[in-house]
Amino acid sequence: MKQFKAEIIAVGTELLLGQIANTNAQWLSQHLALHGINVYNHAVVGDNLKRVEDTFKQAQDRSDIIIVTGGLGPTDDDLTREAFQKIANLKIIEHTPAMMKIRSYFEKQKTIMTPNNKKQARVFEGAQVLENKVGMAPGMIITHKQKTWVFLPGVPKEMKQLATDEVFPYLKRVTGHAGIIKSTVLKFAGIGESKLEHELRALINAQSNPTIAPLAQDDGVVIRLTAKEDSSYKVDELLNHTKKQILDRVGSYFYGSDDQTMEQQVVTLLKEQNRKIAAAESITGGKFTDKLISVEGASQVCRGGIVCYDNKVKQNIVGVTRETIENKGPVSEACAVELAAAINDKLDSSIGISFTGEAGPTSASDQPVGTVYIAICTEAGYKQVNRFTFQGDRNSIRDKAALKGFELLLKYLKS
Repeated sequence: MKQFKAEIIAVGTELLLGQIANTNAQWLSQHLALHGINVYNHAVVGDNLKRVEDTFKQAQDRSDIIIVTGGLGPTDDDLTREAFQKIANLKIIEHTPAMMKIRSYFEKQKTIMTPNNKKQARVFEGAQVLENKVGMAPGMIITHKQKTWVFLPGVPKEMKQLATDEVFPYLKRVTGHAGIIKSTVLKFAGIGESKLEHELRALINAQSNPTIAPLAQDDGVVIRLTAKEDSSYKVDELLNHTKKQILDRVGSYFYGSDDQTMEQQVVTLLKEQNRKIAAAESITGGKFTDKLISVEGASQVCRGGIVCYDNKVKQNIVGVTRETIENKGPVSEACAVELAAAINDKLDSSIGISFTGEAGPTSASDQPVGTVYIAICTEAGYKQVNRFTFQGDRNSIRDKAALKGFELLLKYLKS
């Protein structure tokens, strides 16, 4: 069976400027995969006729299915039709049903329709016109030199309606339903990308279907498994089998799949163990507690937190001794431990966690920028304190510290 190569092109200078995110390409790729169609290229091009034309020529040469989003609106910088006309030499005509719909809209709104709105009703002669049920400009499907071209509006809700109602069923007929492609993401903490890859080297070297791809991310290391089969059941079987093989090797570092987060896992374990947590946050300034209470049901396990940025707050509110601040310093192992123990006692929790450090850009202590101490103390007498050196700017260091706190808690709660 032929393997179809798909490409997605987004037209719009606003995408290049970063004013809006290209969520259309992400959504289309996910749904094309479910229909067994591999996306090989994503392209974004600004509202320039020559550049759009050049991008279309490249796509025509290398892809079997090209889906274009954007550039079908009423303004002068909507150039998708004009660019494709230059490579296909197709006549552009006015689509009567679309024009009637546009006129009707303005009549109902009791506003005057400006002439440029007629542009939205223009389609290529011979195209399969797709009814836009939530907007103005219709979509189009055209076959040019044995390549399938799909033109869709850039407005996400319009694009999704047309793709779901018209495009995916059409492509299923064209491709003969080439199977289902499905991915799952396995998330790991406390292990680096290189060590994870080393532990899984035999599996990675032998991979075929599913494929195994380790990736480093801000919240740890992930492995993306991607499988292709002719049914959802078979795809799930392949993914589950490979997932078991991976977890047999590195399962102690695993904390969740797909959209699961470390904070969700921490809340789940705290609930299961009937324990409550409190936080004393200096360097993180409430970031840890904010992430914790973003999880549904966190009220059952979170006592609260105190942002103790100033040394007087560390002493007078949380309960760190003046001697520790003066002799050891606010950024120290001793201060971190006292913060964790004191917040645990003050807020009557089972576990206290603390964060203190130097976020920069300059250091206010004898510790270099990036130094962070995180301590965990429990009502049963358990005590753990770790020193870390994080790289990055001020906010990056603070984010990494909060994330590391969840990693340490997860490891403790699973032990």
